[in-house]
Amino acid sequence: MTTDEVLAGVGPRLRQMRKDREVTLAALSETTGISVSTLSRLESGLRKPSLELLLPIARAHQVALDELVGAPAAGDPRVRSKPIVMGGRTHWPLTRQPGGLQAYKVLEPKRRQEPDPRTHEGYEWLYVLSGRLRLVLGEHDVVLTAGEAAEFDTRVPHWFGSTGEGPVEFLSLFGPQGERMHVRARPKSA
Repeated sequence: MTTDEVLAGVGPRLRQMRKDREVTLAALSETTGISVSTLSRLESGLRKPSLELLLPIARAHQVALDELVGAPAAGDPRVRSKPIVMGGRTHWPLTRQPGGLQAYKVLEPKRRQEPDPRTHEGYEWLYVLSGRLRLVLGEHDVVLTAGEAAEFDTRVPHWFGSTGEGPVEFLSLFGPQGERMHVRARPKSA
């Protein structure tokens, strides 16, 4: 594919991405600082895409620049991420692209914790690889074992962690809403 062919596909891709997200030109203009007329000309192919225009649009849509221009996949497809330790848990990111659906492999050490249910927008999906995962979801308190999965509305107060019997390894999938800061579902008693 030639450079001109790649650039010719940018406008329609930008329009489709904006419409899929149900964002108006005015809202995108406000977020990016790019005028409505420039965004419109860019989407219709009357304005040549530049980094100066594409970078703020990519940030607004929370996608990689490659996704905006439709760059062909290149290089090694394997995800080589470094582990991140948060709150005693070790997380391995399994996705490279910012925004959208995110996947993590998580290792929760053997420990007993008092559940502290929280809420956020969206849905979460968990799959236990090994060990036993305690899930507190609303009024439910269940233990998932290797090979079991759970999917739930994260607006319901929830918490998950080790049962205290041993470590647990699981996969976690969630969308952009799941990346927001958690809000306590109820005050923590003193």
